[in-house]
Amino acid sequence: MMFNRRAQAVWTSDIPTGGGTITFNSKAIPPVGYSAGTRFGDLPGSNPEELLAGAHSACYSMAFTAFLGTNGHPSTSIDTKAVCTVEQVETGFKITKIRLQVVGTVPGLAQEQFASYAHEAEKTCPVSNALRNNVEIIVEPTLAT
Repeated sequence: MMFNRRAQAVWTSDIPTGGGTITFNSKAIPPVGYSAGTRFGDLPGSNPEELLAGAHSACYSMAFTAFLGTNGHPSTSIDTKAVCTVEQVETGFKITKIRLQVVGTVPGLAQEQFASYAHEAEKTCPVSNALRNNVEIIVEPTLAT
């Protein structure tokens, strides 16, 4: 089974004064603007790192939910926040790490087992696997009480 998902980004002008729009083929997400100010400052709009964090948190939440279910511990909820870190390096800018802060409600599971499963499930996440060996991935699991 194979799926192709599509998005398109158009940029006009130079980096300091220019800007762009990202559109998504599914139309589930409206077109979003981006610029140097949205990427490196606080101007309204999005940026590639925010979109990557969204994709990673969604993918990991699904992968962890599936992993828990497969191992006999269906979850009530999995809430993952992703923090994507961009740093200036010698050659420009680099995404250096993504921190996945996951809080889960899983009846009958202790924190230690939850944490172990959280780290194991990260290995099954397609976005994690696409980033592995290039971006540090940190999983911080907390079992909701």
